[in-house]
Amino acid sequence: MNECYYDKRMDFFYNKTKTDTADEWTGLQLIVVLCFGTFFCLFIFISNSLVIAAVVKNKRFHFPFYYLLANLAAADFFAGIAYVFLMFNTGPVSKTLTVNRWFLRQGLLDTSLTASLVNLLVIAVERHMSIMRMKIHSNLTKKRVTFLIISIWAIAIFMGAVPTLGWNCLCDITVCSSLAPIYSRSYLVFWSVLNLVVFFIMVVVYIRIYMYVQRKTNVLSSHTSGSISRRRTPVKLMKTVMTVLGAFVVCWTPGLVVLLLDGLNCTDCGIQNVKRWFLLLALLNSVMNPIIYSYKDDEMWGTMKRMICCSSEDKSQERRSSRIPSTVLCRSTDTSGHYIEDGIIQGTICGKGDLGDKGNS
Repeated sequence: MNECYYDKRMDFFYNKTKTDTADEWTGLQLIVVLCFGTFFCLFIFISNSLVIAAVVKNKRFHFPFYYLLANLAAADFFAGIAYVFLMFNTGPVSKTLTVNRWFLRQGLLDTSLTASLVNLLVIAVERHMSIMRMKIHSNLTKKRVTFLIISIWAIAIFMGAVPTLGWNCLCDITVCSSLAPIYSRSYLVFWSVLNLVVFFIMVVVYIRIYMYVQRKTNVLSSHTSGSISRRRTPVKLMKTVMTVLGAFVVCWTPGLVVLLLDGLNCTDCGIQNVKRWFLLLALLNSVMNPIIYSYKDDEMWGTMKRMICCSSEDKSQERRSSRIPSTVLCRSTDTSGHYIEDGIIQGTICGKGDLGDKGNS
């Protein structure tokens, strides 16, 4: 029976697998890495929080697609937490970690990746349900969307905990990988192949859906009298999703390929030299997504901008309103005119106030 090493620290496994833990990462180099990592993580927290708040605040986003988009932002927010934990438990510190703390470090990363991946799969299903009926949004109820979101996180947490639950090399160090010294190489092969296959399937599905939408839109445009912007809305949503998916695939595929090579025990592939750069590329994915949402969706950008600028203008607006005579505020008794005036005021304060009509008309 093989001996198990649950009570060993990580330096034991790093030495056994001859893994480089970046002992040279000290001084200025370490400070630069920590500064950039801190900046990216802060941006991830703030930007993805804005996306979630925009979906909650704007009633035009109260549809299954945007709920799932907010959940994807939550997965990116969680990824930021995982990167912060990794940032302070990597390099020379890696050798001092206990087995359980190292499992936690990697489990957080695996959970964030799985949450994003499964969420994109669910969005693909939601888009398929709506697009094949040529609707902007599917008929999923809030209860079903809530169940899907809970299921996404349950699957993500389970996949992140699989090595901890037993698929590791603590009792057979001969099968330990190089990049993940207490992960079994067979697990790395399973993990990387599974994700790469799902990547390929999603890319194919989204391309087919996009081609279907383009074909249907061209046919309907010559036979219907509906607004052009409304006919283009499903296409705009698909472009947003496909851009997010493309960024996800580009940022994560190199790292998964490196894990696959490590799982296949490729000793001459130079994976130790590129692992940190590919991890940084994966981090950039959580930075890019909020930028994609705001750039591709005018309504999202308008809502986020109003939240940012109005929060800073609330106090000054209150001071101004306290000096306005009550007769001015009550001059108009027409309800519709009151709403129009409100819209003008809001557009003046926050700018780009008419983006909502562009984004979801």
